[in-house]
Amino acid sequence: MKQPPAEAGRSTRQRNEILALLAATTEFRSAQHLYAELRAQGSTVGLTTVYRTLQVFANAGQVDVMHGVGGEQLYRRCSQTEHHHLVCRLCARTVEVVGPPTQEWIGQVAGEHGFTDVNYMLELFGVCTDCARHGDG
Repeated sequence: MKQPPAEAGRSTRQRNEILALLAATTEFRSAQHLYAELRAQGSTVGLTTVYRTLQVFANAGQVDVMHGVGGEQLYRRCSQTEHHHLVCRLCARTVEVVGPPTQEWIGQVAGEHGFTDVNYMLELFGVCTDCARHGDG
């Protein structure tokens, strides 16, 4: 379950650069990809700082984290609090979708089996219309 957004600690130039880059894209990006984009823009932010900052943002609820098809963690600043992602397996196009009350269902299932403090991750993967149209899927 998503936690309410918390403060991501002190504001630094590096954090501001990473947050600005995340805010400028609608797609999920890996830490490596974000690092490469920052370097291309002339930033001196190090790769370790990118990874640490993304973890801080994820812990604070400022970014969503999902696992790509190959298991790599991907990051994106999301606009809604309760949503899921429909991701193209081929081009990584991502759409935020609101589904049924997942938190309620998870809570009910957990309670029926005596579990508490349950977290969950739900991502939907498929092939987008553009990839299917071009024969990529």
